[in-house]
Amino acid sequence: MAYSRPRMCTVILLRRPGHAWPVLIAANRDEMLDRAADPPGPWWPDRPGVVGGRDRSGGGSWMAVNRAGVVATVLNRPGSLGPAPGKRSRGELPLLALAAPDAAAAAAAIAALPAGDWRSFNMVIADRDSAFFLRGLGEGRAEALPLPPGVSMVTAHDPNDLASPRTARHLPRFQAAPPPDPVAGEWTAWAALLADRDTSGDPSLPRGAALNVPPLGGFGTVSSSLLALGADGAVQWLFAAGPPDRAPFRPVPL
Repeated sequence: MAYSRPRMCTVILLRRPGHAWPVLIAANRDEMLDRAADPPGPWWPDRPGVVGGRDRSGGGSWMAVNRAGVVATVLNRPGSLGPAPGKRSRGELPLLALAAPDAAAAAAAIAALPAGDWRSFNMVIADRDSAFFLRGLGEGRAEALPLPPGVSMVTAHDPNDLASPRTARHLPRFQAAPPPDPVAGEWTAWAALLADRDTSGDPSLPRGAALNVPPLGGFGTVSSSLLALGADGAVQWLFAAGPPDRAPFRPVPL
């Protein structure tokens, strides 16, 4: 199967070992506005138990979860938008990762693949016990790095890299925001941050500092996710099928 290339631009992950909800994730996906996609669902009959968003053009995913509670997301790195001759689509990487029973095994499986088969990529893979950042640079093998407790923000750059204008602006805001309460369905603070298009607090900030990318040139933020992993194996996923300042977050059947 040919898989489509994703363009999710931001993933924020909070790790809280020992908490009833040890992993919380927020993510905005940026894409061409006319590129059709399906909301998270069980779109892959050959991958039972996998639920994720699907690009209709090629069938790949930007974010998916398996029945073991492993979440896998993929992002582009700088200067790597678009397909390239002889390269596989990055949209298949989350699906390959979710053949594994836990995050550590999923990260090891991706790190064992020849990274040169794809254009450069970032991945975030997590379960209730651990989380990993993977950096694929288009050659050799992808490097898998554990994500520590606390907030990690990944864009096209490495985690918490303040060279990313988006990270420089929004990482402190997520760190200061009250954590969501999945039991109460309380995601207000994080949902508001995902929906924020305002960069007026610093006029020098480029358009890339906006977390919710305004539509321009046929490109912008097209969907948003809020996801929680429980220590008991529970998974909660809320999905906005449009820019999060306009589309409501609705539960994903899992």
